[in-house]
Amino acid sequence: MSPQQSFLYEKAKSFCDYQERCIYEVKSKLLQWRASEDSIEKIIQQLESEDYINEERYAIAFANGKLRNNKWGKNKIFYALTKKHVPEIYIQMALNEIDEKEYIDTLKSVISSKNINEPDEYKRKAKMVNFCKQKGFQASLVFKILNEEL
Repeated sequence: MSPQQSFLYEKAKSFCDYQERCIYEVKSKLLQWRASEDSIEKIIQQLESEDYINEERYAIAFANGKLRNNKWGKNKIFYALTKKHVPEIYIQMALNEIDEKEYIDTLKSVISSKNINEPDEYKRKAKMVNFCKQKGFQASLVFKILNEEL
C-alpha cells in the first residue's frame, strides 16, 4: 500500500470508528478526499476484512436509530437504506429485527403528537394518515390504530 493509500486508509478507519458506515458512505467520503478508484476498492476491501464496514450491522443500527430517534416507519427506512445502496437482504433483515410492539408504540406516539384542527372527522383522519405515510408507516396499520383509538 502506498503512503497515500495508507493515509486515506487511516482516515477512512477513523471515519468508520465514529459510527456505523455503509460502503456507499465510505466510497463517497473517499471520493471527496480525491482517492483514485483503485485506492478506493483496496481500502474498502481492507476495511471490510477488518470488520470496520459491515452492511448488515449498519442496516440494523440505521433502522433502529431512525425508528427510535426520528420516529420513521418501515417504508421510509427501506427507501433510505435503498438510497444508500445497502443490499436488499440486509434491509429485510434489519426491518425484521424491529420489535413489533415498539413499532406500534412509535406509531401511536406519532399520532398523539400530531394535533390536527379539523372539525370534519373524515378530513382529520385523512390528514393523519397522510402525515403518518410521510413518516413511512403503512396506511393499513395507521387506519387500524386510528380506528382503535377513536
